[in-house]
Order: sequence, then C-alpha cells, then structure tokens
Amino acid sequence: MIVENAMTPSPITIGESATVFVAASLMLPNRISGLPIVDDDGVLIGMISGSDFLRRHELKTDRRRSWLQIFLTSPGKMADEYVRTHGRLVKEVMNPHLLVTTPTAALSDAVLLMERNCVKRLPVVSEGRLVGIISRSDLLRALARTQNLSVPSVEDTTIQDAVEAELAKQTWSRNGLIRCQVRNGIAELAGTIFDERERLAAKAAAENVPGVKSTTDHLIWIDPYYRVALPPPAGNEERI
Repeated sequence: MIVENAMTPSPITIGESATVFVAASLMLPNRISGLPIVDDDGVLIGMISGSDFLRRHELKTDRRRSWLQIFLTSPGKMADEYVRTHGRLVKEVMNPHLLVTTPTAALSDAVLLMERNCVKRLPVVSEGRLVGIISRSDLLRALARTQNLSVPSVEDTTIQDAVEAELAKQTWSRNGLIRCQVRNGIAELAGTIFDERERLAAKAAAENVPGVKSTTDHLIWIDPYYRVALPPPAGNEERI
C-alpha cells in the first residue's frame, strides 16, 4: 500500500496571514490537531498544531522562569518565546521545519518516519504542493478498510470513466481538481473547489450518468480570498 491509498486528500488548510484564533476555530469543530499552512499557490510552508497553543499569554500558561533561569537564557531565545506566546498571526507561531512524504511513498516508510520523529501526521506533497495529509487516524481507517476491501467492477470502471469524461468537458471542472471514484455504483467526489456552486454542478454531473446509485461529497472548498479550506457539509451522501 502507498501513502495515496490511505491519506486524506485536499486537507483543510489555512493561510499564513490568518490569526491563531481562526486556526483554533477551524481545528476544534473539525476535530483535527494539526493544520497545514499554504501560500497563495498551494505550496506548503508550515504546520500549526495543538501543541502550539499550549503556552499562550491569553491562557496565562506562558512559561514562568526564576531569576536564575532568566539570567542563563539568551535574550534571543526569550524573544522567540515571546513571539510564540503573544503572536497573533499563524506565521508567527507555525513550525516551518517540516517532515513530509509523497503520494507514491510506501505507507510503511511514512509510518517509520512518523515513529522515528514522534510526529502524529505527515503532510503529503507533490511537486512542492500540498495534496494530502497522512495521520494516525488515516492509518486506522486504512486498517478498517482492509477487512471489507472491494475491488471496483468492470461496470464501476465504466461509470467512473463516464463521470470523469463529463467533468473534463466542463469549464468549471476542466482543471482536474475534482476527482471521482465509483464503487458499487456509488460515486465519491473528492478534490478542491473554489466556488460552492461547483459542488452542486459536480453532483449533478455524476447523478446524470447511468448506473450511479448515489453520490458522496468529499469536496473541499477553498475561500479564494482568505485561502482557508473548509470541509464538505455534514450529511454529504445523496441517493438517486
């Protein structure tokens, strides 16, 4: 198995100019402990995680040192800690030194990298751009899927080809950011959209292909202004 088979594609992201409060507000309802930071071109530039919020002056949890510790600590280190506990922007508290993997890397290699470096997640990059994230919860889901792994039938493949052909013809999806996989007649839509109206259009495209029984929506909407990615709404499966 390779990383692409288990990763979460098009993960929720945030821009470096967003505030730490926006980051926390994204992480809490989506139950994620790590948030990738990308630039305007979708290039990964850092990560922010729950541990970055442990010591904040708003919570009165910033580090307290004795006079001796203050004397032995360099002014530069003290200044750096002050930024991390008082900085209001994501770029001021994010970790720019990242361990990453690729979609085609062996899943076992990614797990080994996570174990050796005691990290809970790895960003997945391709040609410098963030395409997914692999975390411990993704590994659990991959393990569960191996119990009832179904192979797409010839009919599923034919349906999937028809959906992809329809998407390739449309100007709103011709960029290839919307993907479709069909199993047992269920069309699973994944990828990235920049306008919520594209979500409904993609569903309509899939639903009109003969053989599609229902659609599942995993499309991630990216706000083109704030560069914040939001997950699909709850109740994202629709039967025909």
